[in-house]
Amino acid sequence: MFRRLGWLLSHRSLSTKRLLNVEQPDPPATTAKQLNMDAVHEVAIYVHRFHNLDLFDKGWYKIKITMRWENDVNCYSGIPARVVQYEAPEVGSDNLCRVWRIDDTDNSFSTPPFRIKSARQDVFLSIMISFYLSFGGYEGPSASAVILRFELMYSPVSEIRPDLHASLDQRPAAVHEYRIPPKALLGLHSYCPIQFDAFHAVLVDTSVHISLLRAGFRTPRLKVPSDSLASQGTHSEDSTLSNKVMLTKALTAARDILLEDLRRISKGIDQAIDWTGMTSKMDSFGYDPPADMEIKDGIDGDSEPVSLEYLSKSFQSLSNQLLYLWNRFLVFHRENKTKIMEFLRNSWANDRRAEWSIWMVYSRVEMPHRYLSNRANRASLHGSFLGRSLSIRRPRDDPVQTASMRAELHRRGIAHMRINNRSLQDMHIFGDPLCAPIIIVERMTNILRSTSVNSYFDHSAEKAKYPLENGSRATNKFSASSPEQKQHVLRIVVFVHGFQGHHLDLRLIRNQWLLVDPHVQFLMSASNEDRTSGDFREMGARLAQEVITFLEKKIIKSSKSGSPKDIKLSFVGHSIGNLIIRTALTEKVMEPYLRYLHTYVSMSGPHLGYMYSSNSIFNSGLWLLKTLNGARCIHQLTFTDDPDLENTFIYNLSKKKTLENFRNVILLSSPQDGYVPYHSARIEHCSAAYLDYSKRGKIFLEMLNNCLDQLRAPSDHRVVMRCDINFNTSSYGRNLNTLVGRAAHIEFLESDIFSKFILWSFPEMFL
Repeated sequence: MFRRLGWLLSHRSLSTKRLLNVEQPDPPATTAKQLNMDAVHEVAIYVHRFHNLDLFDKGWYKIKITMRWENDVNCYSGIPARVVQYEAPEVGSDNLCRVWRIDDTDNSFSTPPFRIKSARQDVFLSIMISFYLSFGGYEGPSASAVILRFELMYSPVSEIRPDLHASLDQRPAAVHEYRIPPKALLGLHSYCPIQFDAFHAVLVDTSVHISLLRAGFRTPRLKVPSDSLASQGTHSEDSTLSNKVMLTKALTAARDILLEDLRRISKGIDQAIDWTGMTSKMDSFGYDPPADMEIKDGIDGDSEPVSLEYLSKSFQSLSNQLLYLWNRFLVFHRENKTKIMEFLRNSWANDRRAEWSIWMVYSRVEMPHRYLSNRANRASLHGSFLGRSLSIRRPRDDPVQTASMRAELHRRGIAHMRINNRSLQDMHIFGDPLCAPIIIVERMTNILRSTSVNSYFDHSAEKAKYPLENGSRATNKFSASSPEQKQHVLRIVVFVHGFQGHHLDLRLIRNQWLLVDPHVQFLMSASNEDRTSGDFREMGARLAQEVITFLEKKIIKSSKSGSPKDIKLSFVGHSIGNLIIRTALTEKVMEPYLRYLHTYVSMSGPHLGYMYSSNSIFNSGLWLLKTLNGARCIHQLTFTDDPDLENTFIYNLSKKKTLENFRNVILLSSPQDGYVPYHSARIEHCSAAYLDYSKRGKIFLEMLNNCLDQLRAPSDHRVVMRCDINFNTSSYGRNLNTLVGRAAHIEFLESDIFSKFILWSFPEMFL
């Protein structure tokens, strides 16, 4: 069962006791204890490709894989059993060492080392490693979960050396763990993306395949607690027999799961299997145990215990069937590895929305037609408008407090939730579910339209809305036909940093976008780096010119393989970067490209300025910046750039149509962010403006109405969402950053979990 290519150099050979010996006959079974019915979970991990997004350090890397039972923290009980190298690396390649390694000290497997030289570099490893895990013993089948651990090992050496593996074994640069739940140990075929951390942004395309098989060697049982030995004799014999009945049932379930998965995968990749020959082969192995087979203790006298001979025959038949199916799958996988990886990845992408809805709350809110500005009409705002109810928060309502309370209640609900399914669980998220951000998603609808509330989160409705994009759903980066289909649409995303920011500030959300759509072209804007204290008009002009230059370059390059059928131009901005984006869109040079605007993601953008900012500490900081540095943009943000409010920059920006050309608009805000007023990031009314009947209140309402007019959907295909991000602040502690609200403002740049939730839950907006 162990295969190596002739060119492959192994560090050490595998012990024969690890190999699955199917020809070894069972010893005669006379008692339950003597009946050799041992089983193992075989966990096969196929490592397809290592894709470097933007590793900071060049050098040699390798992936180290270990496996253990969840309760055995210090014992790596998964034993490497066999390795299959699917493809040989390119001849003469100096970026891949051909030696993989198995270490008996910690039962680990290490891929061949490979050298990373540049961003977006691919290394195709194409290797499968199988681990054996002892069947659950006294705890019964699949009673405990398994932790699958991937370690990214790094060495800065520049060439292949004899001690390369040793130099890579010093300590892991990053770690990513997955939890295999108990239900999955009987059978699973799943895509398993390995993404390490913010400082090691890579994607390792991996799939995990699990089945329960008969062991060809005696497997060590889990240690039985001393109190379990209290009963001896007949009860012990009955207990042993009961476990063997349980094992037989587990083998039956594993066989059915494997057979069903084979059908599902073969249908999914449109690759036929000879089911007639397989069925006849399965029938030749003998009969199946009845589904209701169970062990009786003999007390009620209504039924007789299962005979040892019957158990032995059932076990033998099931074992042969499972082994036959498993070997058929391994051959099938090797012949169709790329298609199977593609199919499993698409299935995984489709399941993300349902799984990550644990941390997301969906709702639909109606967008008011116009907020009224005179005192008499304000008193009737809670009345009806064209037969529809319009609502506006009353002065006593604190929207920040309301949003925080809503998120906290949802977080408490998660604390009492039991997640019990067959899906692999990413320990970056599931390790401590309470630490993941809570996202309140509000779909804004035009009150003059009658779109169904329930249809918004229904997949069939989404497919009806977006037939072209949702036909293939998430990005199909493995398909051979994918590049030809997508090359006619040039997709470009521009990322714009905030005040005193760096062009790489938004690289985490960029990396997630690249995982959703690997073919996207991105511009990390640097034209305003170190120049964010000036006039927004100047910053907008610089950004517009930078975008035009980038667009022209990409259009010319794309035209070499045929003129693009369409262009989709998207923008992502953080903080005042959003005002720079909107200002750039008003530039004359941008007019020819406005019809290509696709998705706009605003991360904590002060769209309505700081007219009603309630953070006194932050307001003092703004005053110092205006006084000491004379920062022009701060004057514009606080409406002190002109004595007449109607001549201020942000007021006049609101009158220009900067948002209405986007097909999708996503406004990200956080009630914990003290740097940007909550209402300003969400483009909504606020309590202070509700009570202000002066000219400031009138100007604010006009700005708000101007922005809402642009957000109001011109067609049914328009999507406008507010996403409230509620970070877990328990780890922040009490410090100045927390007090002034800077911690949450920067968390948009330092955390990628919220962007992962949003991008994979609504992929149609980012394709």
